[in-house]
Amino acid sequence: MRKHLLFLISAVLLTSGAHAASKCSHANLTRCLDSACAINLSTNPAARCQYCGTSSAGEPVKSKMRSVSAGASAKYNISEKDLKKAPTDPGKRYAWATEQCIKKIAGCTPDDVSEAYDSLIEQSCTAAGVSAKMAAAQEKVGKKKTQTSCKTDIRACVVAQNRCTSDFRACEADADFDKFFSACGVEVSGCDEYISAIRSELISDRNNAIKNADVILAQIAESYAKARDQKLATTKNSCKNNSGYTSCVETVCANNMPNKCGDGFQGEKTMAGQLCRFHEIACATID
Repeated sequence: MRKHLLFLISAVLLTSGAHAASKCSHANLTRCLDSACAINLSTNPAARCQYCGTSSAGEPVKSKMRSVSAGASAKYNISEKDLKKAPTDPGKRYAWATEQCIKKIAGCTPDDVSEAYDSLIEQSCTAAGVSAKMAAAQEKVGKKKTQTSCKTDIRACVVAQNRCTSDFRACEADADFDKFFSACGVEVSGCDEYISAIRSELISDRNNAIKNADVILAQIAESYAKARDQKLATTKNSCKNNSGYTSCVETVCANNMPNKCGDGFQGEKTMAGQLCRFHEIACATID
C-alpha cells in the first residue's frame, strides 16, 4: 500500500544484517507499529487510517492518548518520548514507525511491515469511510432547512415531467395538484412546519403560470389572425387591374423561359399565362 514511502528508510536496510538470521515476528511487529498508528483504537476504529494511512480520513481525536499495545508488550512499543518526534503526516508517520520498529524487532524488513500492516490500515480506512458517511447523513438530518430551500426542493418535485410539468398544465385541476403536492411533501423531508405556506405559494405560481400561458396563446392566435388579414389584403390588392397576374407572368418569362417571352415567342408567353392562372382563380374566389 505504501511501499513507495519505504524508500525514506532505505538506510535502515544497511544496518539490518544482524537481524537477517532471525525470523521476523509479525505479531511483535504489529504491536510495535500499533504503538504509533493505533492510538485509542478501541474507541476509534479509524485510528490506523488517520495516523498512518491518509489525511483524507480526517484528524484523529486528540483525547487522552493510549496505545493499543500498552502493557505486557511494552518492550516492543515505541516509547512515549520517541512518539513525540513522530511526524503528523500519515504517510511520513508510517515510514517513521517502520524505521523504528525494524530496529526493535529482529529479522524484520520493510516488506514484512507491508505484509503485516498494510491490510490493517486498509481495513481502518474502510471504517473511516463508513464513519464519514454516517456523520454526513446525521448532519444532513440534523440540519434545519429554511422555508426557501424547502420551497425550492418541493417545487422541483412538483413540476417534474411525470407530475405537474414545468408549466403546471397537468395540474390545472386542484385534485391533480393536491395529489402530486402531497407526494412531494412526503418525499422532501424536514419541511413540515412550512408545508401550508409552500402549498399556498405553489398554487399561486400555478395559477399565474396557467393565466400567463393563456395570455400568450391568445397573443399568438391574434398575431396569426393579423397575418391572415394582411395576406388577404395583399391578395385583394394584387387582383386589382390584374397586377398580381401580370407580375407573375413577367416573373415566369424572365426566370423560366429561354427567350424571355420576347417578340416572336408568343408560345412562351401563353405557357407563362397558364402557369399563373392560379392568380385568376384566387381573385375569382375572393370576389
